[in-house]
Amino acid sequence: MKIKAAVFRDKSGKASIEAVELEEPRDDEVLVRLVATGVCHTDIKVSTSEGMSPRPIVLGHEGAGVVERVGSRVAKVRPGDHVVMTYDACGLCPSCLENHRTYCDEVGSRSFGGNRPDGTSPLSQDGRKIHGSFFGQSSFADFALCYERNVVRVRKDAPLDLLGPLGCGVQTGAGAVVNALKVGVGKSLAVFGTGSVGLSAIMAARLMGAGRVIAVDIQPARLRAAQELGATDTIDAKQQDALQAIKTISRRGVDFALDTTGLAPVIIQAVKGLAPLGVCGFIASPAEPVGIYIRDLMLGGRTLRGIVEGDSIPDLFIPALIDFHLAGRFPLDRLVSYYPFERINDAIHDSESAAAIKPILRMAG
Repeated sequence: MKIKAAVFRDKSGKASIEAVELEEPRDDEVLVRLVATGVCHTDIKVSTSEGMSPRPIVLGHEGAGVVERVGSRVAKVRPGDHVVMTYDACGLCPSCLENHRTYCDEVGSRSFGGNRPDGTSPLSQDGRKIHGSFFGQSSFADFALCYERNVVRVRKDAPLDLLGPLGCGVQTGAGAVVNALKVGVGKSLAVFGTGSVGLSAIMAARLMGAGRVIAVDIQPARLRAAQELGATDTIDAKQQDALQAIKTISRRGVDFALDTTGLAPVIIQAVKGLAPLGVCGFIASPAEPVGIYIRDLMLGGRTLRGIVEGDSIPDLFIPALIDFHLAGRFPLDRLVSYYPFERINDAIHDSESAAAIKPILRMAG
């Protein structure tokens, strides 16, 4: 079938809206008509990087839409279901079999390889291959193919055009707090970086009953948003020493820290701000080595914790977050700015410049 997709042909970060061909769903695939899709920092990073994914490629991995057709082996969803698409996993490796799909042995190739596991792509243009299956979906398009394992059926009374970011960025931040760090009632948490992932973590910390939630950023507008969404304290790292401020606020350091920036100096601050037995989680890898004193970790019983996709089991966690949102306890709508699909490059620009916290592209019709 002919579809409309945003094709990235080089590392400029710019997409062109083009007509491409999408194959019919195979036995294990699901055809989804996109209603909206979030723009994630990972999409932006890949669009400007050399070697992370092949070109030309259709990116996008926070898609939400309606099931159009399903393959013969698909039982989880049927045409007409409202769904969110999330990350793909093999389902067969030891991590997957132990319900830790975010740490699948094939996470790299299934996320960034630009092909199905068999090396084919469902996308083409005039007989030439367009790389697809990005995170098992490539949802910067008006239709996408995904798999039974990475599609999540959601309730039909939820605003479908809002839900796409639950598939990656929002579940990453909220899941880091709820599933990975398991921040408990009365505990303290410092969140470094208050973009959509960090703000999702702050909303989840409030949901879990955290006592002190400290937001650290260099964008005053985002710090104001953090305070409105549940942060008890904010630190402008441009105006004051963040580590000293955390020590002053918490007196002995925080129980938990979460870095969303992927910046080595910030990760070091997050670790140094931990109380004894504190845990620091990080969701992005820095480009440079991080110098951390093992002695400080050992003597304080402190822990470093890498977190992918919020340790989420999407079929359970995404519907739970939707329930919380509809109950007024997880105000996801406060994070988003909407753009027509054709303005994808504007959405990317606004995300990079911090003019928008979480851009969502709406598909026409």
